[in-house]
Amino acid sequence: MINYLYAMLDYLVVGLGLAGVSFCETLERNGKSFKVFNDDSQQASKVAGGMYNPVILKRFSLAWKSPEQLVEMLPFYKNLEKKLDISFCEELRVMRLFASVEEQNGWFEAADKSNLAPFLSTQIHPNQNTSIAAPLGYGEVLGIGKIAVSKLLRSYKNHLIANENLILKTFDFKQLITEKEGVGYGDLKAKYIVFAEGFGMRQNPYFDYLPLTGTKGEYLIIKAPDLKESRAIKAGIFVIPEGDDLYRVGATYKWKDSTNEPTQETKLELQEKLERFLRCEYEVVDQLAGIRPTVTDRRPLVGAHPKHDSLYVFNGLGSRGVMIAPWAARKLYDFIEKKIALESEIDCGRFTTKHFLRSD
Repeated sequence: MINYLYAMLDYLVVGLGLAGVSFCETLERNGKSFKVFNDDSQQASKVAGGMYNPVILKRFSLAWKSPEQLVEMLPFYKNLEKKLDISFCEELRVMRLFASVEEQNGWFEAADKSNLAPFLSTQIHPNQNTSIAAPLGYGEVLGIGKIAVSKLLRSYKNHLIANENLILKTFDFKQLITEKEGVGYGDLKAKYIVFAEGFGMRQNPYFDYLPLTGTKGEYLIIKAPDLKESRAIKAGIFVIPEGDDLYRVGATYKWKDSTNEPTQETKLELQEKLERFLRCEYEVVDQLAGIRPTVTDRRPLVGAHPKHDSLYVFNGLGSRGVMIAPWAARKLYDFIEKKIALESEIDCGRFTTKHFLRSD
């Protein structure tokens, strides 16, 4: 038995992206003690566009469990705004540019479906912006907004520092000790540890068997003084207003490049798509890149390690982390603390059993 310097904590958490913040906040709201390790090595949450959107606009279908996630997400972030005394929830109108009559017809067919009707307006909005080519107008997506993710992460990081809950170091797996009654790390001991490392999970020796593939996303930040658009425009890519004549343009989905470095190839690709409908001058002022933690079956990775009772994972939120994170954080908390079974779609056991059967 190792003697530890500090009293036993309820949790250690590794990672402070959207998953880590959502789980830590869930712990705070339930009066649990914890420490967080974070080294700012993962960029996906930092470069996220932050838009929450229940509809897949490429094929006019409802995103997985999005209505359920929206109900939980909005109060979560609003309460966090009050707690941190900042504003990071933004209203945002989102317009789907119609490139053909067939797309218009597909929109109306989708809007007639009961599950999509609350989110797709049946009104065609004519284009009145001379800086955009949209002769067939737009459809408007309802129930959408935007979270200023970078602002949220900075503020929550400062909150944790002020409460002495943040350890600004890279987590060293060699120092992790698993015991029957919890885990140890240096002078710390906790009942549980939750890994919310994003794409960094690929270097986690306890959960690296899970099929986290990672998808690189890149955005451009452009300055377009003549665009004068307050709505987000979806036309193959998104153009999202950022204020001060700045717009976020993207994003891309690359499966083979696992670096956080922007590329000239992607810059040209985004500009080519942008110039299909943009009719004003613009300047590229920045380019951002990050690896989204995506999974082969496009569902989160939540749950317990099969051989270490105190080890848990919270990952794989993909491109819809803003919506999924609060909902999935509560699911994981209830699983650990209340023994409420996880839904099979998110339970990492859907991969764990096969892997460890092969290993034995």
